[in-house]
Amino acid sequence: MRTSHPFQRGFAAIAAIFLVVGLAALGAFMVTFSNAQQLTSAQDYLGTRAYLAARGGLEWSIVAIPATPALCPNATPTLVTGAVPASIDGFTLRIFCTRSVYSEAGESRTIYQFESRASSSASVGSVGFIGRSVSASMER
Repeated sequence: MRTSHPFQRGFAAIAAIFLVVGLAALGAFMVTFSNAQQLTSAQDYLGTRAYLAARGGLEWSIVAIPATPALCPNATPTLVTGAVPASIDGFTLRIFCTRSVYSEAGESRTIYQFESRASSSASVGSVGFIGRSVSASMER
């Protein structure tokens, strides 16, 4: 003979529903967290590639521009055009140069300031945009 109290009927179903809802919420959180982690990791990797592309452009400008001063004609920041590599490793490359000539102790000194910018093809502000910039100065 079984005795049951009316207020205890269906309690297991309610507990099971709460358990299923709780596990579903936990699963949704884990999927969201995993996606965010994967996106962050991918952006970090692309950021490193963009930095290396910008550094490659900077190294190119340090070697090529003093050898061809016409690429950097004046004392205002100028976008270098001509023999510049248009892209490195899938990143668009823009190199800016400033040339200043000074006289010191009767000798002429030329100071070059370089800035190399590498950016992805995505638009600025979007999730896929990655950009890095490096700069250097050099006296000759």
